[in-house]
Amino acid sequence: MAKKTYIKAITEGIDIALAEDPKTLVFGEDVGKNGGVFRATNGLQEKYGVDRVFSTPLAESGILGMSIGLAATGWRPVPEIQFMGFTFEAMDSIAAQMSRMRFQYNGTRHAPITIRTPYGGGTHTAELHGDDLENFFVGIPGLRVVAPSSAYDAKGLIISAIENNDPVLFLENLRLYRSVKGEVPDDKYTVPLDKANVVQEGTDVTIIAYGGEVSEAQKAAKKLEKDNISAEIIDLRSLYPLDTDTIFESLKKTHRVVIAQEAQKMAGVGAQVASAISEGAIMYLDAPVTRVAAPNSVYPFPQAENVWLPGAREIEDAAREVVNY
Repeated sequence: MAKKTYIKAITEGIDIALAEDPKTLVFGEDVGKNGGVFRATNGLQEKYGVDRVFSTPLAESGILGMSIGLAATGWRPVPEIQFMGFTFEAMDSIAAQMSRMRFQYNGTRHAPITIRTPYGGGTHTAELHGDDLENFFVGIPGLRVVAPSSAYDAKGLIISAIENNDPVLFLENLRLYRSVKGEVPDDKYTVPLDKANVVQEGTDVTIIAYGGEVSEAQKAAKKLEKDNISAEIIDLRSLYPLDTDTIFESLKKTHRVVIAQEAQKMAGVGAQVASAISEGAIMYLDAPVTRVAAPNSVYPFPQAENVWLPGAREIEDAAREVVNY
């Protein structure tokens, strides 16, 4: 297996989906000839033609509105929203339309739409380009939310998302696009949409993270190991639905937990994980649930980004606190 970047793995996954199903369409702002602003669809229009990979006007509401119509008539759309902050322009399509289609039609129709969108900080982007907005979407019934943290998972999950008959919000962490590399098979494989991954086994504390915070958790674990603190790291991968079974099994072993997210703390994914633990695994714990998250403020301008974003140091400190409780 060759080592590939996170973004190359996504491109390969989309390529496989296009090759296997002629009803799969890829479209969005600049995704055609230019291959997208980050080149995630580079070369796909040349390979599959302008009828299957094409650029759209700068209109997010139009992109996702068209996706709903295409899905309702037998197509499998893979629209790109150029940055996650731009989803505000198309919230009605996501929250009030595609996510409810199966319910509205009593299961006789589906919305096999995979919305790809970059998110996350650490690259000093402009306002509304780096925001972590997953908190807005994990509470929408009927919408799956996926956030891979490795190149291997990125390819396997994008294929699973496109093949799934539910609408999927596929979150691609900006900072990981070219900073993360891993062994990725050339051939087709899938990763389940609703299963967390134990990235690293440990015995003293469980660190639960997703997206860009997984690599930060790994950095923290290396520091903790120097003091003989063994950290188990769980990558959620699926933000909705949550794989609580994997979380609970880990807590039976470690009895301590730190939950890390890049997004603001209020009403976040970490809050839901903490709630699930309190309802289903509280008796396994020897210390309070501890959360690491960004402040409850507007995402800052680039000059303050590194101070605002939670990282390995904050995760390490939280882990030491629960271990020494």
